Amino acid sequence: MVARRKVAVVGAALSDCGRVDDATPYALHAQAARRALADAGLDRTLVDGFASAGLGTLAPVEVAAYLGLRPTWVDSTSVGGSTWEVMAAHAADAIAAGHARAVLLVYGSTARADVRAGRRTGTLSFGTRGPLQFEVPYGHTLIAKYAMAARRHMIEYGTTIEQLAEVAVQARANAALNPEAMFRTPVTVDEVLAGPMIADPFTKLHCCVRSDGGAAVLLVSEEYVRDCRTSPVWVLGAGECVSHAAMSEWPDFTVSPAAVSGRLAFERAGVRPSEIDVAEIYDAFTYMTLVTLEDLGFCAKGEGGAFVEKGRLRVEGGELPVNTDGGGLSAQHPGMRGLFLLVEAVRQLRGECGQRQVRRGDGTLPRLAVASGTGGWFCSSGTVVLGAG
Repeated sequence: MVARRKVAVVGAALSDCGRVDDATPYALHAQAARRALADAGLDRTLVDGFASAGLGTLAPVEVAAYLGLRPTWVDSTSVGGSTWEVMAAHAADAIAAGHARAVLLVYGSTARADVRAGRRTGTLSFGTRGPLQFEVPYGHTLIAKYAMAARRHMIEYGTTIEQLAEVAVQARANAALNPEAMFRTPVTVDEVLAGPMIADPFTKLHCCVRSDGGAAVLLVSEEYVRDCRTSPVWVLGAGECVSHAAMSEWPDFTVSPAAVSGRLAFERAGVRPSEIDVAEIYDAFTYMTLVTLEDLGFCAKGEGGAFVEKGRLRVEGGELPVNTDGGGLSAQHPGMRGLFLLVEAVRQLRGECGQRQVRRGDGTLPRLAVASGTGGWFCSSGTVVLGAG
């Protein structure tokens, strides 16, 4: 049996993000990819694996062609926001097994610019076919699905709207330290609660921003690490899980598939949640952060509300800094944001985050990070545990 090779992230980058009115999604893919390769100090000729989703009729064929790549290993898994953590798991397995030497994960979207220019409308529904046809007649929009799950948690465990608002407040506090974040002005719990109602109990600031932007991550086999200009960030373990398609088939609105993907990732990495220094968690809505913290094991089920109080998620003084760039609630959210979680986790472990850099109690850089993406309406989850080189 051939020994499995270790896998490292050696390149991580974002394209221009936020308000980008003069670029196509393909251009953002290319910009992020070039920057990730430059970050690693490797030539694109080394890349023999490619993963992309969300753009083109034949993703990732069209994007690979646009980038001038001819990969011999590809992945087009599309499971919403968790796509990129799931793809990272697949890529790591492929590299470890010797099926690829360097895999590039790329995403780009002009979600904000397209709405502004009238090329698309806001995403209220994923469609009316298949299982979804039984929910659409009742006005069950995408946001309403998350809102209903949040309300169930509030009824079941006494979670308060103020506790959910704290997630938005602390995300904005972290964004204030990030010069690239879209919104940086601090907000209070009262300001979150006073905003316009979007879907009860969510007001505007309980919901993610809409932005443009792209991201890219390069994973390589251990033998190429010595040729890179950056310190490696090792993929220690990963897990994935899909749950339900229709809300009526979701066994428990208070338990997300991260309960499974997280357990698998931590077991395979050989670490405990209590050892994690920084967490990057998908946050299209405040409730996603809260319930994912529970399901990853950072607190017990039903205790997420109490856990997020008292600034625990902040870069400055927080016990578990979460979404250190400001997350989808404040930094950027161009659609399937899971790849941005991996980029931020890598940068934190390499100590490249400037004012928002997380430090452990002894002043040293973080050693362990987790990135956990959620797709659909808690339909899928991918979790990746990363370790500093």
